Amino acid sequence: MQNPIILFEDNHLLIVSKPPSLLVQGDITRDPTLKDWAEADVAQRHNKPGKAFIGLPHRLDRPSSGIVVLAKTSKALTRISKAFADRSVKKTYWAVVEGIPKKISTKLIHSLWKDSRLKKSFVSNKKEAKEAILSYRILSSGDRYSLLEVNLETGRHHQIRCQLSTIGHPIKGDLKYGAKRSNPGGAIHLHAQMIQIKHPVKDEILKITAPPPNENLWSELNKKACYEKI
Repeated sequence: MQNPIILFEDNHLLIVSKPPSLLVQGDITRDPTLKDWAEADVAQRHNKPGKAFIGLPHRLDRPSSGIVVLAKTSKALTRISKAFADRSVKKTYWAVVEGIPKKISTKLIHSLWKDSRLKKSFVSNKKEAKEAILSYRILSSGDRYSLLEVNLETGRHHQIRCQLSTIGHPIKGDLKYGAKRSNPGGAIHLHAQMIQIKHPVKDEILKITAPPPNENLWSELNKKACYEKI
């Protein structure tokens, strides 16, 4: 598995692009994690004894790729965590889905319920279900797949994966939500492509972008998105 790519770093933050299939933090598998890598990498590059401090103000699903913000100080962790909780962080995702959606752009609104036992979300009318809102637009399409730009208005469990599957266009490789076949290593074609966030110490807004994984379908659809208007 490839290493994360550093997109931005200063004394307070480390912002990286995570490769697909890499855990952000540890779970029962005890597989290597992004946090493990960052602790060792920062310590080595800055000649720190032992592990460097790395805080996790947010998460990204293991099968997904893209931007993850890591905090290098406790002050940064507290402030960035609050920004995510307040939903003042703007995030854009790219998703390669099966088929071509009928609408070029639209807003999706569903009520989602998380089944903790199955670790999966469902559209549901249960009283515990929470409103989930996203908007998407088609950036490009081919014979079998389309590249969507997705913006979230809410942050529900597996929201993009569940909502796109619900309208009949599951994310490529996402067997859990109805994809026809898997991708190597259990990856899915969902990528955190852009983040806009206020720096935790400086009075400035950071806007960071990350290219999608270096893979044929991503490259093909991304190239078309640059030159074709859908």
